[in-house]
Amino acid sequence: MRAGGDVIVVGGGIIGCAVARELASRGARVRIFEARTVAAGATRASAGILAPYIEGHERGPLFDLTLRSLAMYDDFIAQASEGSAVDVDDRRCGAREIAADDAAADDLRRASGTAGDSLEWLSASDARQLEPALPDSIRGAILARSHGYVAVSSLTEALVWAALRHGAELETGRHVRAIRRQKNELEVTADDGASWTARHVVVASGSWSGQLESPDPAARAVRPVRGQLIQLAWTGRPLSHVIWGKDCYVVPWRDGTVLVGATVEEVGFDERTTAAGVRDLLDAACELLPEAWGATFLDARAGLRPATPDSLPIIGPSANVDGLVYATGHFRNGVLLAPLTASIVADLILDGRRDPALALTTPARYRGQPG
Repeated sequence: MRAGGDVIVVGGGIIGCAVARELASRGARVRIFEARTVAAGATRASAGILAPYIEGHERGPLFDLTLRSLAMYDDFIAQASEGSAVDVDDRRCGAREIAADDAAADDLRRASGTAGDSLEWLSASDARQLEPALPDSIRGAILARSHGYVAVSSLTEALVWAALRHGAELETGRHVRAIRRQKNELEVTADDGASWTARHVVVASGSWSGQLESPDPAARAVRPVRGQLIQLAWTGRPLSHVIWGKDCYVVPWRDGTVLVGATVEEVGFDERTTAAGVRDLLDAACELLPEAWGATFLDARAGLRPATPDSLPIIGPSANVDGLVYATGHFRNGVLLAPLTASIVADLILDGRRDPALALTTPARYRGQPG
């Protein structure tokens, strides 16, 4: 058995790398295990949208968490970039949700009326003036000026390099199979039988969290939901905002390409891109922005988002395994919630501080999952 660090982080996506960087920057000895390569799963297939007001019309508890995390994002990116010398593309270009019919316009107008200065209602003519590529048929839009996107691949690279510069260790191609309590430490065992010990283990393995052998059943509540997106070389009039329609969103990148996403498919652990998924996204993009018909198809990708039955992430200490901490189940909000998740986990492990959000995200709510 080989001795581990103070903390082992299982998972090298955006959440695992954010947690590892936060812990390492605050003095913890950290080892990261990733079964494939860093950011190979859902992180690779993320558009990186930072848009809580567009995503969270219901204004439930998840909405409050995303607002807190968005407020942390500028410092989060700055610290990752400074700690790694990796430039992270981050644009607060604003996001707009388009009303395609009168009913949608009424709903969005009401939403803007309850959001103070955070959302602005735009008439159809005003919306088209700001974004000429929109069709004449729209009925209006809401604009969230503080929203935008971050390039997830470069952000994850920055986070992992910053963690390494603070002394963290990374092992890729290392599939963790089991976590067990051994006296005063936790033992992590890989497929090849190698094992490591640490005082704390953070499960940040996304959709694969439930496949870990563990005496705690909480992660078995996590299920994979496939999301496909496509990348196009945009040849129409330039787009200035992230644009949301009824069936897709479009993210304009500085290099002249756009990302169009994303499907929501309950297909188990199937990470394929499919003809049906690509077709549906192309149809939705062309309906939202007719000039998409002239775009060049570049790429399609898919990732498995980790979903939970109540749509809230699982963050916090295990109810029955001392030292085991969860940071999983973020579904569509892993990128947006990364700063808050990392802060909550590090506060808990290093300082024993329990953030109020843990009352909502506690793994104990799933302690009755079947083994």
